[in-house]
Amino acid sequence: MNIRLSVLTGIALLTWSAATLAADAALNIQSVKGRFEDVKEKVVTAIESRGLVLNYTAHIGAMLERTGKDLGASRRVFEQADAFEFCSAAVSRQTMEDDPHNIGFCPYVINVYVLPQEPGRVYVSYRKFPASKRMRPAARLVEAIAKEALR
Repeated sequence: MNIRLSVLTGIALLTWSAATLAADAALNIQSVKGRFEDVKEKVVTAIESRGLVLNYTAHIGAMLERTGKDLGASRRVFEQADAFEFCSAAVSRQTMEDDPHNIGFCPYVINVYVLPQEPGRVYVSYRKFPASKRMRPAARLVEAIAKEALR
């Protein structure tokens, strides 16, 4: 019986580790102590101050909260969570002229969220871009906006 428990525990830990590594491999995740609304406002300001247009704000936390009951979920995933979608015509054109398949990285999205178990800590995340010369302008743009929001 103890062997089965050990095996199951090992499998659970490997699964959790793989999921954590996958998130780390795909996302840049940083956090700051503060208020959700303040960091959210800084993201929007950083986008707009560069002359970019905020295409869409996805209220992911509210959607999960609203639909959770219908799905039989009782755990609250986020205190608050929004995703901000934007694009830069100049940067996007440059990356897609280099390789039209880079369309998969556009539009750019920055997520701002607070976890229920960490009130007062606001996370900012965004997709990692390939480490290639052609994607460097997009990576720099999104990284600069995120860093500005974390100050």
